[in-house]
Amino acid sequence: MPKAGNHFLERLPLASDRPVLGVSVTLILVAGAFVLRWFADPFLPSGFPYVTFFPAVIVSSFLFGARLGALSALLCGLLAWYYFIPQFRSFDVAGPGVLALLFYVFVVVTDITLVHWMQRANRNLARERELSRMLAETRELLFSELQHRVSNNLQVAAGLLSVQKRQVADTTARAALDEAARRLALIGRISRQLYDAGGAARSMREFLEPLCADVVEASGRTGVRCSINVAEDAPLSPDAAIPLALIVAEAMANAIEHGFRDKESGCIEVHLARHGADMVKVEVRDDGDGLPDGFRIEASDSLGLKIATMLATQLNGKFDLIREHGTTARLLLPA
Repeated sequence: MPKAGNHFLERLPLASDRPVLGVSVTLILVAGAFVLRWFADPFLPSGFPYVTFFPAVIVSSFLFGARLGALSALLCGLLAWYYFIPQFRSFDVAGPGVLALLFYVFVVVTDITLVHWMQRANRNLARERELSRMLAETRELLFSELQHRVSNNLQVAAGLLSVQKRQVADTTARAALDEAARRLALIGRISRQLYDAGGAARSMREFLEPLCADVVEASGRTGVRCSINVAEDAPLSPDAAIPLALIVAEAMANAIEHGFRDKESGCIEVHLARHGADMVKVEVRDDGDGLPDGFRIEASDSLGLKIATMLATQLNGKFDLIREHGTTARLLLPA
Protein backbone atom coordinates (compact mmCIF):
# COMPACT_ATOMS: atom_id res chain seq x y z
CA MET A 1 0.00 0.00 0.00
CA PRO A 2 1.47 3.42 -0.93
CA LYS A 3 2.51 5.61 1.98
CA ALA A 4 0.96 9.02 2.66
CA GLY A 5 4.07 10.77 1.33
CA ASN A 6 3.79 8.88 -1.94
CA HIS A 7 0.13 9.87 -2.25
CA PHE A 8 1.11 13.54 -1.86
CA LEU A 9 3.82 13.29 -4.53
CA GLU A 10 1.43 11.59 -6.93
CA ARG A 11 -1.06 14.46 -6.54
CA LEU A 12 1.48 17.04 -7.72
CA PRO A 13 1.15 19.56 -9.23
CA LEU A 14 -1.51 20.86 -6.89
CA ALA A 15 -4.44 23.13 -7.70
CA SER A 16 -4.40 22.26 -11.40
CA ASP A 17 -8.17 22.76 -11.42
CA ARG A 18 -7.92 25.99 -9.37
CA PRO A 19 -5.52 28.27 -11.26
CA VAL A 20 -6.36 31.35 -9.18
CA LEU A 21 -5.19 29.58 -6.02
CA GLY A 22 -1.98 28.44 -7.70
CA VAL A 23 -1.17 31.91 -9.03
CA SER A 24 -1.96 33.51 -5.67
CA VAL A 25 0.34 31.20 -3.72
CA THR A 26 3.07 31.64 -6.35
CA LEU A 27 2.87 35.43 -6.00
CA ILE A 28 3.05 35.08 -2.21
CA LEU A 29 6.19 32.94 -2.54
CA VAL A 30 7.77 35.50 -4.88
CA ALA A 31 6.86 38.36 -2.54
CA GLY A 32 8.22 36.45 0.46
CA ALA A 33 11.49 35.77 -1.34
CA PHE A 34 11.78 39.44 -2.28
CA VAL A 35 11.10 40.68 1.25
CA LEU A 36 13.58 38.21 2.72
CA ARG A 37 16.25 39.24 0.18
CA TRP A 38 15.56 42.92 0.87
CA PHE A 39 16.09 42.61 4.62
CA ALA A 40 19.06 40.28 4.19
CA ASP A 41 20.82 42.61 1.76
CA PRO A 42 22.90 44.47 4.39
CA PHE A 43 24.24 41.17 5.69
CA LEU A 44 25.06 39.53 2.35
CA PRO A 45 28.26 40.03 0.38
CA SER A 46 27.96 41.21 -3.19
CA GLY A 47 27.32 38.59 -5.84
CA PHE A 48 24.26 36.90 -4.28
CA PRO A 49 21.29 38.62 -5.94
CA TYR A 50 19.25 35.40 -6.34
CA VAL A 51 19.98 33.64 -3.07
CA THR A 52 16.40 33.81 -1.73
CA PHE A 53 14.71 33.59 -5.12
CA PHE A 54 15.94 30.11 -6.07
CA PRO A 55 13.92 28.41 -3.30
CA ALA A 56 10.77 30.30 -4.37
CA VAL A 57 11.16 29.06 -7.94
CA ILE A 58 11.78 25.47 -6.83
CA VAL A 59 8.85 25.42 -4.39
CA SER A 60 6.50 26.97 -6.96
CA SER A 61 7.53 24.40 -9.57
CA PHE A 62 7.26 21.55 -7.08
CA LEU A 63 3.81 22.50 -5.82
CA PHE A 64 2.13 23.93 -8.90
CA GLY A 65 3.99 22.64 -11.93
CA ALA A 66 6.23 23.98 -14.66
CA ARG A 67 3.98 26.84 -15.81
CA LEU A 68 3.72 28.55 -12.45
CA GLY A 69 7.34 27.66 -11.82
CA ALA A 70 8.24 29.58 -14.98
CA LEU A 71 6.07 32.50 -13.83
CA SER A 72 7.86 32.50 -10.49
CA ALA A 73 11.25 32.35 -12.22
CA LEU A 74 10.34 35.30 -14.46
CA LEU A 75 9.11 37.50 -11.61
CA CYS A 76 12.02 36.58 -9.33
CA GLY A 77 14.50 37.25 -12.13
CA LEU A 78 13.02 40.68 -12.87
CA LEU A 79 12.97 41.67 -9.17
CA ALA A 80 16.55 40.54 -8.63
CA TRP A 81 17.66 42.27 -11.83
CA TYR A 82 15.99 45.55 -10.92
CA TYR A 83 16.84 45.75 -7.23
CA PHE A 84 19.96 43.69 -6.56
CA ILE A 85 22.11 43.79 -9.71
CA PRO A 86 24.12 46.91 -10.57
CA GLN A 87 22.92 49.29 -11.93
CA PHE A 88 20.42 49.18 -9.04
CA ARG A 89 16.76 50.12 -9.70
CA SER A 90 17.40 49.87 -13.40
CA PHE A 91 17.24 47.22 -16.07
CA ASP A 92 20.54 48.42 -17.51
CA VAL A 93 23.10 45.68 -17.09
CA ALA A 94 26.86 45.51 -17.45
CA GLY A 95 29.12 42.53 -18.24
CA PRO A 96 29.11 40.84 -14.79
CA GLY A 97 25.35 41.39 -14.54
CA VAL A 98 24.80 39.63 -17.87
CA LEU A 99 26.78 36.65 -16.62
CA ALA A 100 24.71 36.58 -13.41
CA LEU A 101 21.46 36.67 -15.41
CA LEU A 102 22.62 33.86 -17.69
CA PHE A 103 23.61 31.80 -14.66
CA TYR A 104 20.17 32.43 -13.11
CA VAL A 105 18.37 31.40 -16.30
CA PHE A 106 20.43 28.20 -16.53
CA VAL A 107 19.75 27.24 -12.90
CA VAL A 108 15.99 27.91 -12.91
CA VAL A 109 15.46 26.18 -16.26
CA THR A 110 17.33 23.14 -14.93
CA ASP A 111 15.32 23.14 -11.69
CA ILE A 112 11.96 23.52 -13.42
CA THR A 113 12.79 20.83 -15.99
CA LEU A 114 13.90 18.31 -13.36
CA VAL A 115 10.81 18.94 -11.22
CA HIS A 116 8.58 18.59 -14.29
CA TRP A 117 10.18 15.27 -15.26
CA MET A 118 9.86 13.99 -11.70
CA GLN A 119 6.17 14.87 -11.54
CA ARG A 120 5.49 13.31 -14.94
CA ALA A 121 7.24 10.12 -13.81
CA ASN A 122 5.17 10.10 -10.61
CA ARG A 123 1.94 10.52 -12.57
CA ASN A 124 2.90 7.66 -14.88
CA LEU A 125 3.77 5.53 -11.86
CA ALA A 126 0.42 6.32 -10.24
CA ARG A 127 -1.42 5.34 -13.42
CA GLU A 128 0.53 2.09 -13.67
CA ARG A 129 -0.11 1.32 -10.01
CA GLU A 130 -3.84 1.89 -10.45
CA LEU A 131 -3.84 -0.25 -13.58
CA SER A 132 -1.98 -3.01 -11.73
CA ARG A 133 -4.49 -2.82 -8.86
CA MET A 134 -7.42 -3.12 -11.25
CA LEU A 135 -5.79 -6.04 -13.08
CA ALA A 136 -5.10 -7.78 -9.76
CA GLU A 137 -8.72 -7.35 -8.69
CA THR A 138 -9.92 -8.64 -12.05
CA ARG A 139 -7.60 -11.65 -11.85
CA GLU A 140 -8.75 -12.46 -8.33
CA LEU A 141 -12.39 -12.17 -9.38
CA LEU A 142 -11.87 -14.40 -12.42
CA PHE A 143 -9.89 -16.90 -10.35
CA SER A 144 -12.63 -17.05 -7.73
CA GLU A 145 -15.27 -17.51 -10.41
CA LEU A 146 -13.21 -20.25 -12.07
CA GLN A 147 -12.79 -22.09 -8.77
CA HIS A 148 -16.50 -21.74 -8.11
CA ARG A 149 -17.41 -23.17 -11.51
CA VAL A 150 -14.90 -26.03 -11.24
CA SER A 151 -16.22 -26.92 -7.80
CA ASN A 152 -19.81 -26.82 -9.02
CA ASN A 153 -18.96 -28.96 -12.05
CA LEU A 154 -17.32 -31.57 -9.83
CA GLN A 155 -20.36 -31.60 -7.58
CA VAL A 156 -22.59 -32.07 -10.63
CA ALA A 157 -20.39 -34.95 -11.84
CA ALA A 158 -20.60 -36.56 -8.40
CA GLY A 159 -24.37 -36.18 -8.47
CA LEU A 160 -24.57 -37.80 -11.91
CA LEU A 161 -22.55 -40.77 -10.68
CA SER A 162 -24.87 -41.12 -7.70
CA VAL A 163 -27.87 -41.12 -10.04
CA GLN A 164 -26.19 -43.66 -12.32
CA LYS A 165 -25.49 -45.89 -9.32
CA ARG A 166 -29.20 -46.37 -8.75
CA GLN A 167 -29.55 -47.91 -12.20
CA VAL A 168 -26.77 -50.46 -11.66
CA ALA A 169 -27.71 -53.83 -10.23
CA ASP A 170 -24.21 -55.21 -9.64
CA THR A 171 -23.13 -54.63 -6.05
CA THR A 172 -19.45 -54.16 -6.89
CA ALA A 173 -20.22 -51.65 -9.62
CA ARG A 174 -22.56 -49.75 -7.31
CA ALA A 175 -19.83 -49.58 -4.66
CA ALA A 176 -17.29 -48.36 -7.23
CA LEU A 177 -19.64 -45.64 -8.46
CA ASP A 178 -20.40 -44.65 -4.89
CA GLU A 179 -16.69 -44.31 -4.09
CA ALA A 180 -16.05 -42.31 -7.27
CA ALA A 181 -18.95 -39.99 -6.46
CA ARG A 182 -17.66 -39.52 -2.92
CA ARG A 183 -14.18 -38.62 -4.12
CA LEU A 184 -15.45 -36.18 -6.73
CA ALA A 185 -17.75 -34.54 -4.20
CA LEU A 186 -14.89 -34.22 -1.74
CA ILE A 187 -12.58 -32.62 -4.31
CA GLY A 188 -15.38 -30.28 -5.29
CA ARG A 189 -15.92 -29.17 -1.70
CA ILE A 190 -12.28 -28.51 -0.92
CA SER A 191 -11.01 -27.22 -4.27
CA ARG A 192 -12.01 -23.64 -3.51
CA GLN A 193 -9.83 -23.46 -0.42
CA LEU A 194 -6.78 -25.23 -1.81
CA TYR A 195 -5.47 -22.55 -4.14
CA ASP A 196 -4.49 -18.96 -3.76
CA ALA A 197 -5.08 -16.53 -6.63
CA GLY A 198 -1.43 -15.47 -6.49
CA GLY A 199 -0.14 -19.03 -6.51
CA ALA A 200 1.20 -18.72 -2.97
CA ALA A 201 1.75 -21.71 -0.72
CA ARG A 202 -1.01 -22.45 1.79
CA SER A 203 -0.61 -23.14 5.48
CA MET A 204 -1.14 -26.83 6.23
CA ARG A 205 -3.13 -26.02 9.36
CA GLU A 206 -5.55 -23.85 7.36
CA PHE A 207 -5.77 -26.63 4.80
CA LEU A 208 -6.32 -29.60 7.13
CA GLU A 209 -9.04 -28.20 9.40
CA PRO A 210 -11.79 -27.73 6.78
CA LEU A 211 -10.69 -30.89 4.97
CA CYS A 212 -11.25 -33.08 8.03
CA ALA A 213 -14.61 -31.47 8.72
CA ASP A 214 -15.68 -32.13 5.11
CA VAL A 215 -14.67 -35.80 5.26
CA VAL A 216 -16.55 -36.44 8.52
CA GLU A 217 -19.61 -34.59 7.22
CA ALA A 218 -19.56 -36.58 3.96
CA SER A 219 -19.45 -39.86 5.91
CA GLY A 220 -22.69 -39.08 7.73
CA ARG A 221 -21.20 -40.41 10.99
CA THR A 222 -22.20 -37.77 13.51
CA GLY A 223 -20.48 -39.62 16.35
CA VAL A 224 -17.01 -39.32 14.82
CA ARG A 225 -14.86 -36.49 16.13
CA CYS A 226 -11.80 -35.09 14.38
CA SER A 227 -9.01 -33.01 15.91
CA ILE A 228 -6.00 -31.31 14.35
CA ASN A 229 -2.63 -31.21 16.09
CA VAL A 230 -0.01 -29.18 14.26
CA ALA A 231 3.32 -29.23 16.09
CA GLU A 232 5.10 -27.10 13.52
CA ASP A 233 3.27 -25.61 10.58
CA ALA A 234 4.68 -25.91 7.10
CA PRO A 235 3.73 -24.33 3.78
CA LEU A 236 1.85 -26.39 1.22
CA SER A 237 2.48 -25.74 -2.46
CA PRO A 238 -0.59 -25.56 -4.72
CA ASP A 239 0.64 -28.53 -6.77
CA ALA A 240 0.69 -30.76 -3.68
CA ALA A 241 -2.69 -29.64 -2.35
CA ILE A 242 -5.05 -32.01 -4.18
CA PRO A 243 -2.86 -35.15 -3.79
CA LEU A 244 -2.33 -34.49 -0.09
CA ALA A 245 -6.04 -33.78 0.36
CA LEU A 246 -6.95 -37.11 -1.21
CA ILE A 247 -4.40 -39.03 0.85
CA VAL A 248 -5.65 -37.59 4.14
CA ALA A 249 -9.25 -38.05 3.01
CA GLU A 250 -8.65 -41.70 2.06
CA ALA A 251 -6.95 -42.36 5.39
CA MET A 252 -9.87 -40.83 7.28
CA ALA A 253 -12.44 -42.64 5.13
CA ASN A 254 -10.61 -45.92 5.75
CA ALA A 255 -10.68 -45.26 9.51
CA ILE A 256 -14.40 -44.46 9.46
CA GLU A 257 -15.32 -47.40 7.24
CA HIS A 258 -13.18 -50.11 8.83
CA GLY A 259 -11.96 -48.84 12.21
CA PHE A 260 -15.39 -47.69 13.36
CA ARG A 261 -17.41 -50.34 11.54
CA ASP A 262 -18.93 -51.67 14.76
CA LYS A 263 -18.82 -48.40 16.70
CA GLU A 264 -21.24 -45.50 16.90
CA SER A 265 -18.53 -43.03 17.84
CA GLY A 266 -14.81 -42.59 17.55
CA CYS A 267 -11.98 -40.10 17.42
CA ILE A 268 -9.65 -39.31 14.54
CA GLU A 269 -6.56 -37.21 15.18
CA VAL A 270 -4.57 -35.61 12.40
CA HIS A 271 -1.01 -34.78 13.44
CA LEU A 272 1.45 -32.68 11.50
CA ALA A 273 5.10 -32.32 12.48
CA ARG A 274 8.56 -31.96 11.04
CA HIS A 275 10.42 -35.21 10.49
CA GLY A 276 14.12 -34.60 10.34
CA ALA A 277 15.56 -31.61 8.55
CA ASP A 278 13.76 -31.84 5.22
CA MET A 279 10.63 -33.97 5.70
CA VAL A 280 7.09 -33.40 6.94
CA LYS A 281 5.12 -36.14 8.69
CA VAL A 282 1.33 -36.24 8.51
CA GLU A 283 -0.38 -38.90 10.63
CA VAL A 284 -4.07 -39.82 10.73
CA ARG A 285 -4.70 -41.75 13.96
CA ASP A 286 -7.93 -43.43 15.00
CA ASP A 287 -9.02 -45.32 18.11
CA GLY A 288 -10.89 -47.95 16.13
CA ASP A 289 -10.52 -51.71 15.84
CA GLY A 290 -7.05 -51.60 14.33
CA LEU A 291 -5.51 -53.53 11.46
CA PRO A 292 -6.00 -57.27 11.07
CA ASP A 293 -3.08 -59.55 11.85
CA GLY A 294 -0.59 -59.86 9.03
CA PHE A 295 -1.86 -56.79 7.20
CA ARG A 296 0.44 -55.44 4.51
CA ILE A 297 -0.55 -52.35 2.52
CA GLU A 298 1.16 -53.73 -0.58
CA ALA A 299 -1.15 -56.74 -0.56
CA SER A 300 -4.34 -54.78 0.14
CA ASP A 301 -6.99 -54.72 -2.57
CA SER A 302 -8.51 -51.47 -1.24
CA LEU A 303 -8.80 -48.95 -4.07
CA GLY A 304 -8.55 -46.06 -1.61
CA LEU A 305 -5.27 -47.31 -0.16
CA LYS A 306 -3.89 -47.91 -3.64
CA ILE A 307 -4.79 -44.35 -4.59
CA ALA A 308 -3.17 -43.00 -1.42
CA THR A 309 0.03 -44.98 -2.06
CA MET A 310 0.17 -43.82 -5.68
CA LEU A 311 -0.38 -40.16 -4.74
CA ALA A 312 2.30 -40.35 -2.04
CA THR A 313 4.75 -41.62 -4.65
CA GLN A 314 3.70 -38.75 -6.90
CA LEU A 315 4.67 -36.34 -4.10
CA ASN A 316 8.04 -38.13 -3.65
CA GLY A 317 6.78 -39.34 -0.29
CA LYS A 318 5.75 -42.58 1.40
CA PHE A 319 2.38 -43.74 2.74
CA ASP A 320 1.90 -46.59 5.19
CA LEU A 321 -0.56 -47.99 7.74
CA ILE A 322 0.68 -48.88 11.23
CA ARG A 323 -1.13 -50.71 14.04
CA GLU A 324 -0.75 -48.80 17.32
CA HIS A 325 -3.70 -48.17 19.67
CA GLY A 326 -5.98 -48.39 16.68
CA THR A 327 -4.59 -47.53 13.27
CA THR A 328 -2.16 -44.82 12.20
CA ALA A 329 -1.90 -43.78 8.57
CA ARG A 330 1.50 -42.14 8.14
CA LEU A 331 2.54 -39.94 5.24
CA LEU A 332 6.11 -38.71 4.87
CA LEU A 333 6.79 -36.12 2.20
CA PRO A 334 9.50 -33.56 1.41
CA ALA A 335 9.11 -30.21 3.18
